[in-house]
Amino acid sequence: MIGERYRIRTSHDCTGHKLSTYNSLKQRKEVRRLWHNVRTSAVASDPIRIIPTTSAQNTRLLAFRIYLLAVLTYLSAILRAFLILYGEWQDTHMAVRYTDVDYLVFSDAAALMSSGKSPYDRSTYRYSPLIAAVLMPNSFLHHLWGKFLFSASDLLVGLFIHKILKLRGVPEKLCTYSTMVWLFNPFTFTIGTRGNCEPIVCAMILWIIICLMNDQLVQAAVWYGLVVHLRIYPIIYALPIILVLHPLHFQPGKKPALVDWSSRKSKPIQDSSNLRITDLQCIWVFLTSIFTWRRLVFGLISGSIFLILTGLCFYFYGWNFLEEALLYHLTRTDPRHNFSIYFYHIYLHYEQEFSSLEKLISFLPQFVVQLVLIFRFANDLPFCFFVQTLAFVAFNKVITAQYFVWFFCLLPLILPWSNLKLKWKGLACIFLWMGAQIHWLMWGYLLEFRGKNVFIQLWMASLLFLASNTYVLLNIICNHAYCPVFKQLKHENLNKTMKHD
Repeated sequence: MIGERYRIRTSHDCTGHKLSTYNSLKQRKEVRRLWHNVRTSAVASDPIRIIPTTSAQNTRLLAFRIYLLAVLTYLSAILRAFLILYGEWQDTHMAVRYTDVDYLVFSDAAALMSSGKSPYDRSTYRYSPLIAAVLMPNSFLHHLWGKFLFSASDLLVGLFIHKILKLRGVPEKLCTYSTMVWLFNPFTFTIGTRGNCEPIVCAMILWIIICLMNDQLVQAAVWYGLVVHLRIYPIIYALPIILVLHPLHFQPGKKPALVDWSSRKSKPIQDSSNLRITDLQCIWVFLTSIFTWRRLVFGLISGSIFLILTGLCFYFYGWNFLEEALLYHLTRTDPRHNFSIYFYHIYLHYEQEFSSLEKLISFLPQFVVQLVLIFRFANDLPFCFFVQTLAFVAFNKVITAQYFVWFFCLLPLILPWSNLKLKWKGLACIFLWMGAQIHWLMWGYLLEFRGKNVFIQLWMASLLFLASNTYVLLNIICNHAYCPVFKQLKHENLNKTMKHD
């Protein structure tokens, strides 16, 4: 009962009063209605205030939710351990292997490094030597070391998701639900257990966001240089990070103030990255804030880390490293069927040199979409990362299933700010995206395993998949409550900040 949870205190007598018990259902409804009116009037009128008397209960509830998160994490860890062991059985007893072919490549490259050879002696190894280095225990400890490492990184992603949401003031209950979207997503927990290295990259990207929110600029720059070295695609996050490191967000000697989740329904804060200039002072801020010490420090440190690691790898492994780990991904044209709409054209002209116009046509849409999304949403950094990644994957020349985990790790970070209801538009987006993918897989199965000539049908399925990605992306953007990560400084603090920069 409300009377058992609250007491009324007035400014006149400061006495407490507890409601009596009402046996009649009609009386109880009337009491609830009256108390609802009192509680809603408490905001407007000062003499009457509602004071919770259940602080101990709230503390216990918070502790229970934290305990629930720990239990869910343990359950997801047990699930991943079971899938790793099950994968061993399936690899032995079934024709279709559970283990990803990339894991076999990683293991072979790690074995070569353990014996003092180059990991690039293993054909199709097209990653940084650091990945093979961390998997060296596969050859002398146990061949499942890498799977457990990737799955542990998978769990770490879940904890980082929860950490970011708590930093932004999201309620514990909503944090738990959002974290579960990652921990119990069938697609994501199979990625690590099958032996794919993407969870490590996802954990690094989320940790960079945490460092930026805590104003740990140097640490964020170091990790960013490392993650770009490991996987080249996070280079697309460079510009939004530079834009969010704006003097309007940072005051000398103080941590930046974060915008709380509760303000998501209020009027959006003016986004400086959109270059909405309203007066001469804003013009001066814009012109003098292009090069600031924060941006220079982040760029110099992250660039130095990337160049140092790349230089060391080049010193030890020569041009094989540059060609396989970097240049291959920049110029990759895969003639095998994949989700991209460009695969059929590449398949037909694989032995020919592509003209400059063909290269421009495939690159220009992706480039334009990235710029539009960055300059529109840079200050809402997690959301900007998500829409960037989804668009990057959808318009890429090569799309494989493992690329989807790149934006799945960012999806829980935007759910608390989404007005997209699960029923019905949310379910429509989910089933449309999954249906387009299953439709593509059906034609891929007929081509790969049945040997049927269904290239045209498969290419049409790729067009449908692009359309579904575009539809989902537009719905997510239209139903998102824009909320910058950092609060802007007041005008009186701008001069101090600009002088310091």
